Amino acid sequence: MKIALGVTGGIAAYKAAEIARRLQDRGVRVQVVMTEAAQQFVRPLTFAALTGEKVITEMFSQRDSNSTLDSSVEHIGVAQSIDALLVAPATAATLARFAQGLSEDFLSTLYLATTAPVIVAPAMNVNMWRHPATQANLALLRARGVSVIEPGEGYLACGMTGEGRLAETEEIVEAVMARLAKKRDLEGEQVLISAGPTYEPIDPVRFLGNRSSGKMGYALAEAAVRRGARVTLVSGPVALTAPAVEEFVAVESCAEMRAALLERFGRASITIMTAAVSDFAPAEVAANKIKREGALHLDLRPTADILAELGSRRAPGQMLIGFAAETENAAANARTKLRRKHLDAIVLNDVSKPCIGFGSDRNAGTMITATDEVEIPEMSKAEMAERILDAVVELRTRQKAAQVKA
Repeated sequence: MKIALGVTGGIAAYKAAEIARRLQDRGVRVQVVMTEAAQQFVRPLTFAALTGEKVITEMFSQRDSNSTLDSSVEHIGVAQSIDALLVAPATAATLARFAQGLSEDFLSTLYLATTAPVIVAPAMNVNMWRHPATQANLALLRARGVSVIEPGEGYLACGMTGEGRLAETEEIVEAVMARLAKKRDLEGEQVLISAGPTYEPIDPVRFLGNRSSGKMGYALAEAAVRRGARVTLVSGPVALTAPAVEEFVAVESCAEMRAALLERFGRASITIMTAAVSDFAPAEVAANKIKREGALHLDLRPTADILAELGSRRAPGQMLIGFAAETENAAANARTKLRRKHLDAIVLNDVSKPCIGFGSDRNAGTMITATDEVEIPEMSKAEMAERILDAVVELRTRQKAAQVKA
């Protein structure tokens, strides 16, 4: 197991050496990434001697004689090789770069490039910690699934007293180990995920669509990869960067999504259908742009019910999870879909509630099975993805146990 330890420019940087050593005592490989400011407090040689790994100090450097990676893509190589990114200490400036997506150095670029869990342990002056800008950046990072280890309170290096001290070494190490411990429970599983909307063309420039952003499906894909699954993501048109899955398939219409999913469904042990597939499509598509000349009437036809079709085709041992976006009679409608479409579970989203669901970074819902209903309170979609996969793993374990008994 390997982590990247980001060390940034604060007086607490010297404590990162002890953090690295304690992680190694727990069997974790540690590769240190230092910002330029961090090197004013601790020399890179200290970490190289402790870890036996190359210490990365700049974005563009000479190729390491023991590495096959060019410096221009080294951040991608590191991003794909680690099981977690820990930043300790994390300064206010580093938190701001992460929150705003600024890739100004190797560490901030690594943060953008990795799909591994990210843990930050802030350390700074008490007034900097309390500043609304810092708290807003922390809130944004938490919403994106970053774990924040709260700083301690006490006497600070600046002479002031209050919050801002780097958390104790043991607390940081335990937080990292806790994140790592639960992340390989989908090894051996082939997971198929659909995400985003579908667009049904009206003419060459117009389409029928919906408000799905794809964020929930993409969060599930990233979380499943981290937990060891081989993931295929079939995505409608979204403004998101494709995660580092085994196979990514971009589609546009319901027909294209159906074809892509049916082709791959037989190989999947777990299928999670988060896509908001259009229920209707124009019966005919105009060859040329329709001019605005009075009222326009569209003849719509129902599209294929992909989820129901997959439910009818599933083989013994395959798991199928659906999503239901409802605005009224939500629970009753979701339970009906669960039975009618032969699902193992369905995640109910009441999209009539403000500030969650379509387009938002946050979500809430209810995981419904034939025997249970588990409420998932409002949280980031990254956190909700983990909750959903926890439930999927539990269902999968029961399913396998039942097969053994049979």
